[in-house]
This record gives sequence, structure tokens and C-alpha cells, in this order.
Amino acid sequence: MTDARFTIDGGAALELSGSGERPASVEIVGPRARAKGVLTGRGKTWRAVVPLRAARWGGSDLPLPSGYYEVRITDAEARGIRSPEALPLTQLGTLRAELDGWTLVIGPPVDPAYDSGEGQDALERRYAARLAGFENAVFFESFYGRNASCNPLAIDRELSQRAPGVTRYWSVVDLSVAVPDGAVAVVEGSPEWWRARGAARLLVVNDWLRRRFVRRRGQVVLQTWHGTPLKRLALHRPGFDPRRIAAVIRESRRWNILLAQNPYAATILGKAYAFLTRPIWVEGYPRNDVLTGGDGSATREALGIRPGERVLLYAPTWRDDRDQIVDFVDPVRLAAATDSVVLVRGHSRTLLPGRDAEGPRVIDVTGYPDTSQLLLVADALITDYSSVMFDFSVTGKPMYFLVPDMDHFSGELRGFYFDLAVHAPGPVVRSEEELVRAITAPDPDAYVTKYTAWRAKFNARDDGHAAERVVTRLLDQGFVDVG
Repeated sequence: MTDARFTIDGGAALELSGSGERPASVEIVGPRARAKGVLTGRGKTWRAVVPLRAARWGGSDLPLPSGYYEVRITDAEARGIRSPEALPLTQLGTLRAELDGWTLVIGPPVDPAYDSGEGQDALERRYAARLAGFENAVFFESFYGRNASCNPLAIDRELSQRAPGVTRYWSVVDLSVAVPDGAVAVVEGSPEWWRARGAARLLVVNDWLRRRFVRRRGQVVLQTWHGTPLKRLALHRPGFDPRRIAAVIRESRRWNILLAQNPYAATILGKAYAFLTRPIWVEGYPRNDVLTGGDGSATREALGIRPGERVLLYAPTWRDDRDQIVDFVDPVRLAAATDSVVLVRGHSRTLLPGRDAEGPRVIDVTGYPDTSQLLLVADALITDYSSVMFDFSVTGKPMYFLVPDMDHFSGELRGFYFDLAVHAPGPVVRSEEELVRAITAPDPDAYVTKYTAWRAKFNARDDGHAAERVVTRLLDQGFVDVG
């Protein structure tokens, strides 16, 4: 290795140079993304330019997600290639990068002057306290800016058609997050982000607001939430914790309106968040509109699934006592045993600490931006206690519940609002072996009655028009103008 540098010619990149014959490959590899270098050289010297961007799922090139990456050079040790010189933190337009030996660190493109407590305090004072009036704009955030998805995405798509004059800001953790056509990405913590969050008349979010958000007089927050609850949440979680209680109440006071998928969810969420005197709109979930008649062929093609292949979606929820996805299934073995393609979808909370699963006929889709599209292409769902069960049932397709830790989860971690084993619209199994038997030798009539009752209770408003109804109410109440 003779040189290492960051460049921005043709886009942000890491450029490495060395002597001798060029290696077979140079790439940077992270837990959820990787990029391969373009190599040149004629035997005496070599050069590799590794773009700090990547395309996934058939989309366009985007900056690499923030995180740690390993720089890999084929046979580096055997060829005597030492680690490159360290490169200090460098602003590269769409991201920040620094190099420490074989470790590359990628960060969001926020000026270091603002990337501190003092810097954020200054931005809060500038944009939260001194703004006058509002823009005809909506500020969207989904899962803390990790993607543009869920109910906010479906509302964005409907709003863009019916009120094209409305500015649509999307909060993102970095510019690796693709936002809808016509929307404006604002990176969390940047001056643009603070200004947009304070200037938008309407905020549409699906989780807690952060960074000391204080709703301005006249500003409206629509909390869509992100699932009908099975597991206990907020004020209903086990144990008495005064700090948690105070945080829950403080958070729910930031909301003006709460969206619920069904009357059951409205009752639970209203009580769990002490949201009892403000409007709860029971309109079904906009994110599920696509499940009533959408075409999943484009998603199958983007994932590389051949026509006619059976697709199993494994989507467990997260656990309070672990950071990464549970290991109750060997996806390679499951794919072989069921003659299926297995999509592995970790919860959004396992996106950053986890790493993509790999293997024959296994596709890790934890980083795939829109869960609804995955539900659309799946022929069956395997889950445990995730609220995805209440969404997938819109399709009427088979569900399997793999719950080896049900006693621990219900008794020690969270607890449930109802007995899943009694009401589940599909087999409840305790091991991968039981799961394989249930999939390969199904009883088509065993769960018809339970499935019908389940859909009547939880999916009555999931009729393909939820986004239309929600946007109509937003427009009718003057929260945004058609423009």
C-alpha cells in the first residue's frame, strides 16, 4: 500500500494505491451494505477506487449507510500489503468518512460544528423558538428516520396526488435512506432538519418524537403508530418505573391525533399512552392498502426471486433482552426443508446492531425499506409476537407462529393483551422441526374459523382506502392546503 485518500471526483470514494500486481478485488464490507472497487494497473502498480455508495433492491445508487466497514483486499496479508495510513474525518458532500487501518467509518453529512450538544442547542434556539408562521408543508418520519416506510409513506403517496403543492419533508438518519419522489430529505440534526420540523404545519410520524420536540402553537402531530399491539407497551409494560411513566405521558402530549388500525387497537393505545381525551381515528392502516390488490411482481424481481418459487417471510419481533434478531430459525435449513425462498426480516430495532443473514435461497430483507411490499410477495408468514400478524392477515394467506420463548416473553419480558395460543389464526409451534412439519403438511381447514374471526376483529377497515380516508380528514380539517 503506497497511498490512501478520499476523493469526490465522480462522487465520494476511497482511493487506494499500491505497488506490484493488482489484487483480484478490493471492497468495503459492512453489516448491511458493501461496495466493490474498480481496479486498474499493469503489473508494477495498482489503483482501486471504491465508491462510497451502493444500490440495493433494484434502486439507484445511494450513499452507504452510516456505520463501520471493513476494507478487504484479496490476499493482502500474503502479498505483504499493510493497512493504509489513517485518514481523518472528512466531509464528502453526501456523507462523512474516516479511515483507521482496515476500518472505514461512515457518518451522516452533518457539519461537525453542529454534531454536539452545544451545536444542537444552538439550532434548537434558532429554528424552534424563533420561527414565525408555518409552511404549507408536512414533516414525515418513520422509525426514527431509518427508512421512509409504513403509514407515513402511504399517506405521503396519497397526499402527493391530491395536494401536489404541499412540500413534503422526510426525516432521515443519513442520505442512504431513499425518500419518495418529489420529497425533500432532511438529515436528522442538520440545520435543514431543525428548520423543517419547526416550519411544517403538520407532522406525520409512526414512533416517538425525539430531540426535545416541543409542538408549536398551531402545529399538528398525527401519530400513526406502527402496529396493532399484542405485547404490552408504554404504561402497560410490567414493573413500576416512574421515569418511564413520565416519559410516556410527556410523549403522548406532543400528539394531536392518534391513528388506529381497528377499535381494539384504539382502546389499547388510548389507555397505554393516556391518550383518552383527544381524537383517535379508526381508519385501518394506510400501509396495508397495497395488500388488497397490489402487484408484487416488481418486488419479486428486485429481490431476485424466480417466478413460481414459494416465498416464506420470517419476521420476528425484537426482544428487550437482546440487540439482534432471535436465532430460533436456521434460514438455510428452513429453505431446504420447505423448498422455499426464505426472506429474513429483522425488526427495525435490530437493523443497526445486526448483520445480514446469508446462504442458498436466503435473502435478508431487514434493510428493505417497505415491509408492506414484502408481505405482498410472501406466500406465508412466520412470526412470533410481531404486529405484522395483524397486517398480513389482510391477505388471507397462511401464518405460522414460532414461539419457543413464549413463557419467558409473556411472563418476564412484556406480557400479552390476549392469549395468542388460543386465538392465533395459524399453527403455534415451539421448534423449527414443528414449524417445518406444519408448513410441509398443512391442514387447510384447521384454522378457517379462527382466521375469519381474526380478520373481522382486526382488519374490518383494511379495505384498500385507508390512506384516502386519512388524507381526506387532513384536508377537510385544514391541516394542509391543496396548493
